[in-house]
Amino acid sequence: MQLPIIYIPTGAWNMRAGISAQQVLEAARKAEAAGIDGLFAGDHVTFYGSGNDGLINLTAVAAVTERIRLLVSVYLLALRHPTPVALQCAMLDQLCLGRLTLGVGIGGEDPNEWWACGVDPKTRARRTDEALQILRSLWTQEETTFEGKYFKLNKVRLQPKPFREEGIPIHIGGRSDAALRRAARYGDAWVAIWVSPRRMQEAREKIDQWAAQEGRDPARIGLGLQLWHAVDDDRDRARERLARRMENFYQIPYERFERYAPCGRPEEIAEFLMPYLEAGCGYVNLLAVQPSQDEAVEAAVAVKDALAKLAGTQPGP
Repeated sequence: MQLPIIYIPTGAWNMRAGISAQQVLEAARKAEAAGIDGLFAGDHVTFYGSGNDGLINLTAVAAVTERIRLLVSVYLLALRHPTPVALQCAMLDQLCLGRLTLGVGIGGEDPNEWWACGVDPKTRARRTDEALQILRSLWTQEETTFEGKYFKLNKVRLQPKPFREEGIPIHIGGRSDAALRRAARYGDAWVAIWVSPRRMQEAREKIDQWAAQEGRDPARIGLGLQLWHAVDDDRDRARERLARRMENFYQIPYERFERYAPCGRPEEIAEFLMPYLEAGCGYVNLLAVQPSQDEAVEAAVAVKDALAKLAGTQPGP
């Protein structure tokens, strides 16, 4: 069995909360040196009052790393106009020499975040679909004309283009069938969160069917998983740490997430992941709630090694 690509969070700087940009960038260097495959950044403008711009975060990380993959997971594209986003992504992709992947979602847990940006949350799905078409066209076509309900472009030219001629890979996040259809129509992968292995297998089947209807090759559309978890020899201590962080972030009781958010030793996290790999999962965002970023890197390496043992393969560099 092939091992998944492993991403870990970059972390976000906020000096008033005691986290400097220098700490985040040093952690990125350490993750690259430790052999982690990729770094991912979340994206919110004001999620219950907190934000992190995924593209700004990864631009800084790109400037201090050389080989590690970079992923926004997931970018709230519908909060922005797609034309400046296309330029920002293209410039970042050139800076990192083609290491960027753009994950896109429509997360709506905090409707006030959308209203704060002047966007009716009821329109976010349609805005996202239009924006995805515009991004791909601006990245790959000499000139773009688009007539949609929310966005209109007339003979727009964009330079610079991304580092890669085919543009930047787009991964679609979300749990609904609408997200799966979006992945089948526009995406290079679907990234899951809060799903069972059975749901992932069912999603694979639906994406294959819908991609074929769109005239796309289903084999070119991958699967990913974003996994909240905590690694610790003491499972109760890990659970307490994970529950506290998730409840503070989502403002929802941890019990709602518990079946999808494991805790314990690295071997237990690896065992939890194996059915997802069997369902076709090709990469995992290991969102480990650890006491420090250094310990998050160590935990990811340990989980990766445990997965290699279970799968009967050797961990990659």
